[in-house]
Amino acid sequence: MKRQIMSGILFIVFGFGLVFVAGCETKAQSGALIGAGAGALAGQAIGRNTTGTLIGAGAGAVGGYIIGNEMDKSDKKKNAQPAQPAQAETETVWVKNSNGSQIPVKLTKDGAGYIGPRGERYDTMPTQDQLRAVYGF
Repeated sequence: MKRQIMSGILFIVFGFGLVFVAGCETKAQSGALIGAGAGALAGQAIGRNTTGTLIGAGAGAVGGYIIGNEMDKSDKKKNAQPAQPAQAETETVWVKNSNGSQIPVKLTKDGAGYIGPRGERYDTMPTQDQLRAVYGF
């Protein structure tokens, strides 16, 4: 009879615990609540006294919180948007070669100047002759 009453009480407590889990904002909170409930059940089963139940509830709450907190951190990393690099302003200049063909040279705006594809820097927009010396023939 005493065992049935204890089982009924634990069933009710566990049921209320599940209701409260729905109201938790984070997985850390949910983990602490579930861990406390599971720890209390395990503590009661092992120690068969109030002290065992309380120790189990405390240990379960700590363990559940740690696991839930790590899950929250993992979710934050997954949901974090990577910073979008600023789109550099580029300009393509077609350089005429001595045989009449053309080659595209993509210049990147850098403040008041420009940077060429090979890393060379120009204070202003380079002329055809400057670009032909580096990229043309």
